[in-house]
Amino acid sequence: MAGNVGLFMQYSVPRFHPPKYTISAPAMSGVTATKLMKLSDFQYDLPEELIAHYPEPERTSSRLLNLNRRTGAMSHHRFHELGNFLRPDDLLVFNNTRVIAARLLGQKASGGRIEVLIERILSSHEALAQIRSSKSPKPGMHLWFAPIDENQAGNAGQLQAEVLGRQGDFFHLRFTAEAALPECLENFGHIPLPPYIKRPDETADRERYQTVYSAVSGAVAAPTAGLHFDKQLLSYISQKGVAQGFVTLHVGSGTFRPVRVENVLEHQMHSEIVVVGEEVCAQVRDCKVRGGRVIAVGTTSVRSLESAAHQTATRAANLRPYTGETDIFIYPGYDFRVVDAMITNFHLSESTLMLLVSAFASRDKIMAAYQEAITERYRFFSYGDAMLIL
Repeated sequence: MAGNVGLFMQYSVPRFHPPKYTISAPAMSGVTATKLMKLSDFQYDLPEELIAHYPEPERTSSRLLNLNRRTGAMSHHRFHELGNFLRPDDLLVFNNTRVIAARLLGQKASGGRIEVLIERILSSHEALAQIRSSKSPKPGMHLWFAPIDENQAGNAGQLQAEVLGRQGDFFHLRFTAEAALPECLENFGHIPLPPYIKRPDETADRERYQTVYSAVSGAVAAPTAGLHFDKQLLSYISQKGVAQGFVTLHVGSGTFRPVRVENVLEHQMHSEIVVVGEEVCAQVRDCKVRGGRVIAVGTTSVRSLESAAHQTATRAANLRPYTGETDIFIYPGYDFRVVDAMITNFHLSESTLMLLVSAFASRDKIMAAYQEAITERYRFFSYGDAMLIL
């Protein structure tokens, strides 16, 4: 299977009636909030050869940088050693979203080539999508997409969609196949690899760009910190007595949306669907009672738990369920209500995710850790190595 290199960075992402959050300014002696919030303060130089275009052959063979967020001390490990840092009272919280084959390659009735990226499935036959073409399609226009396993001539055997209109910067599409859209995407769609992976998607990505515990389809990007877990490691962690809970946050293409303002406080986050159920809330509450740590696997799990805490105006000891939209923006000065530790990959320079991890461990410690990772030749981004921040 082959597909065009991603076009995520070409699109802007609208917001879906997101909630608003009030976040306190950083309280750091001698440093102003304005200086801390300059985008350039979160910039680092990455040698291009450290970008991982393919995953490691074995999930748990990736490297693991352990960072003590209080002292700044660092140590180097392999991901299969993660259990050595966990305690029986701890709770690991995973994002169980599943990546859909969201990229469709096809043509308009005129024969012009198009690329469609499904952003959100609205119903069994309708979706919001980004469209890349020489001319913007108009309402009423029909689009055709060829199956991924053959290159048929004409429109026979192809998937058809009608452009119904626009919702913000997204196109509203209706697909005319008898089968439901998720099934159609399995036959016609390509895995939407991130734009910094400079190669077409391959058959192996259909499995490798998913976590082994993915269960709820809807994401257009993987929760990449979870890619390092295999079933054997999860079983070992469970046998050690570490609890495992799940949230769902369907990662949107806006996760690759660059920050385009120097004052990051002016940046508007994309909105995503999040589900934090009663079961994981009870696990968080129990974890706090027994004195354990809530360890979020990935920034999406962090954002899910913290969104629930803000929406319900609670902290971990009284965490309540939340289902809905979130555009929570976490940057230095943020008061974490739930998360005690996190596992995360290495993120793009000057990104909102760099701001998030800097909020958790401080900008200076994160920048030092990234420089250490570069010096030690760690692999970066979605298919790269991981960091454990305790």
